[in-house]
Amino acid sequence: VQLQASGGGLVQAGGSLRLSCVASGRIFSRLAVGWFRQAPGKEREFVATITGSSRTIMYSDAVKGRFTISRDNAKNTAYLQLNNLRPEDTAVYYCASGPIAVGLKDKEEYGDWGQGTLVTVSS
Repeated sequence: VQLQASGGGLVQAGGSLRLSCVASGRIFSRLAVGWFRQAPGKEREFVATITGSSRTIMYSDAVKGRFTISRDNAKNTAYLQLNNLRPEDTAVYYCASGPIAVGLKDKEEYGDWGQGTLVTVSS
């Protein structure tokens, strides 16, 4: 699967962004999609995940209540809505996919990754 993430940018604290992840190459509806982020000098961390049917959705504690993950299988696209952004949300955001149903928070479980999109939140 090839993944293309987009939608990042520079935003003030309290602002919003919507990230998109477009997939090609396999049956998108069978794939879980995860969003991860990596800040400078830090390890890549889990942000949110959604299974193919959207039946299971999970968030990290750091973003719960502020970010919303969704998907449109007809468009082969997953989204991450980022609201009430904080400076500590600044990172490169990556989408990943895999035919998985367990280990959804583990980056090692995802086989395909997009190139990342930079989100910068100013204070």
